[in-house]
Amino acid sequence: MRARPDIPAGTLHRISVTSDILKHNRLGDPSTRDVVVYTPYGHSGDRLPLLVDLVGFTSGGPAHVSWKNFGENVPERLDRLIHDGELPPVVVAFPDCFTRLGGNQYIDSAAMGPWATWLTTGMLQAVESKFGCGGSGKRGLFGKSSGGYGSLVHAMKHADVWSAAACHSGDMAFELCYLPEMPSALRAIQKTGSIEAFVRGFEAGPKYPGSALHDLMTFAMAATYDPDPAPEIYCGIRLPVDPETCELIEERWQAWLSWDPVHMVDTHTDALKSMKALWIDCGDIDQYNLLYGARRFTKKLTDAGVEHVYQEFNDTHSSIDYRLDESLPFLANALMK
Repeated sequence: MRARPDIPAGTLHRISVTSDILKHNRLGDPSTRDVVVYTPYGHSGDRLPLLVDLVGFTSGGPAHVSWKNFGENVPERLDRLIHDGELPPVVVAFPDCFTRLGGNQYIDSAAMGPWATWLTTGMLQAVESKFGCGGSGKRGLFGKSSGGYGSLVHAMKHADVWSAAACHSGDMAFELCYLPEMPSALRAIQKTGSIEAFVRGFEAGPKYPGSALHDLMTFAMAATYDPDPAPEIYCGIRLPVDPETCELIEERWQAWLSWDPVHMVDTHTDALKSMKALWIDCGDIDQYNLLYGARRFTKKLTDAGVEHVYQEFNDTHSSIDYRLDESLPFLANALMK
């Protein structure tokens, strides 16, 4: 049952990409990944722009093509926008970047794996070679939350690959979105005895309390932004706070902040200026305080003369896929030029 059965549907293709570079992760995650690729109705994909969907934490790319109750999944949204003439035909890739720790920030990490490298090489080559889409100047990416974060970081660090990016409610201003979670993470360690015991208990199930998911996310961020290189440290996870007092460990916290878009933007304005399209938005009652990071980030963009669109909308962090109706045409039209 489709939201709009009266309009033609695009085609979903599933390919598997095996990568030697993804073998180098300390989580034991698989190095063969599925990528679902959407091609519009009546198109093979040849010479069309390519957009890559980076999903939020706890999700994987293929989840965005699954049936959705009382609404549209992303392919159905694309069908409608293209049919109504609001979006030029584009190919969209949905890569599976899920990890044992619950998600991905889409950067290279000695613990989580070289995800930025995989996205900009193996994954991209597999999709473009099979469908004839994308290429220099015709690639963009979009995402929400962790995916929005990944989109911005790729725009800053991989502007030689991507030409457009959209960030919906992306992680930034780390002291506002991550530090409030540290006391809960310490209590989880105290309760279970260790980070390893917590993670193994989470995996064992049969279910987990909602707060445990936030603790898992905190451990995933630690393995992403500042992994411990010592092999005896479980999954490379070390927190940037004292385990007894929750006081910041300055060296550890600075390692985290080096990946905060609010700080990164200062040295990556030239890359952002090279984007054909840059979109940032956030709900004005976002429950993770991401609005304030978005305001700080976009103020720096304005001060540096970086062209972008910034919008605030009256909503929370949750169920905001409808914002794609605004960002996807913006990206695709820019990539057509």
